[in-house]
Amino acid sequence: MQEERDRLEKLRSRIASGLVVFDIAGKEEEIARLEKESAQPDFWQDQERAQGIMRLLAELRGTVQALRELERRTAELAELVTLALEEGDRSLQPEIHAEMERVSSQLEGLELQLTLAGEYDRRDAILAIHAGAGGTESQDWAEMLLRMYLRWAERRRFKAEILDLSPGEEAGVKSAILEVAGDYAYGYLKSEHGVHRLVRLSPFDADHARHTSFALVEVLPEVEEVEVKIEPDDLKIDAFRSSGPGGQHMQKSSTAIWVTHLPTGLVATCQSERSQYQNKEIALRIIYARFLELERARKTAEKAKLKGKRIAAGWGNQIRSYVLHPYKMVKDHRTGYQVSDTAAVLDGDLDPLIEAYLRSGVGEGR
Repeated sequence: MQEERDRLEKLRSRIASGLVVFDIAGKEEEIARLEKESAQPDFWQDQERAQGIMRLLAELRGTVQALRELERRTAELAELVTLALEEGDRSLQPEIHAEMERVSSQLEGLELQLTLAGEYDRRDAILAIHAGAGGTESQDWAEMLLRMYLRWAERRRFKAEILDLSPGEEAGVKSAILEVAGDYAYGYLKSEHGVHRLVRLSPFDADHARHTSFALVEVLPEVEEVEVKIEPDDLKIDAFRSSGPGGQHMQKSSTAIWVTHLPTGLVATCQSERSQYQNKEIALRIIYARFLELERARKTAEKAKLKGKRIAAGWGNQIRSYVLHPYKMVKDHRTGYQVSDTAAVLDGDLDPLIEAYLRSGVGEGR
């Protein structure tokens, strides 16, 4: 029973740490303030702002209640363990052990959620996949990644919509843009931002030689136009004929849109929808998201420069390798986490890799 007591003390210490990190007292004060504001007669006059406040209020309540509930349950467990030790009653040991397992499991989930405290972590995400050099090989790899993220979103019951898709000449895709909607979609998916490397026996090579392919994955938080300042005159918007499938309408009409932010050279294109208006709206959303990411990167680089750190230029080295031959392994080079079940990962089982990244703290700058 002493073993249970020691383990319980560790649980209580972790919960106490969570209360401090989350600033539970400050969050309870914030909840009271938001509740008071939401009770005002004119609260719903600004629908968008009111909905945002109510979402924040629900999230704060959920986390605070979960932490307080775990705090209460561990206190009750402590009393039960003390009673069992005093009376020498080992019959309670199975019940105590089972409850400690439940509390520990819930605490691990809550600790992971507390790592998603970034400014944009709660938001939906825009995920773009770009095939690297290597033609059909890399384009096929980009399509494999697209399927992986679609399956991951399905597993988490997130809504995933393909906003734009540029097919490869022979197989795969040159590029694809997804919108992933769900609680903390960006917070989870930010771990995927970077270059992904595939090593395998090529299905396109008659000699079945081993090939290495690369694809770049961009992950951006959804952003409203009002959050970033882009002058209309700084945007150049061109229409052109879509090159992909879509029948006579897409071939004869200039429905595809190319948006350029002239001061920075940022570009976004969209040609998947039949309507020029829809394509323009999607391309503008991507431009605003990329502009926000550029500003965030600039501020991060400035902070790092002040600290004396060296910032690598461009998208640089791969963040993760997927090796299918001569052995099977997926390894994240940032955290060192690796798994041998490559088929499961490529089928969307990304949570262990994502959680290792979040718990490591290596992505705190994103």
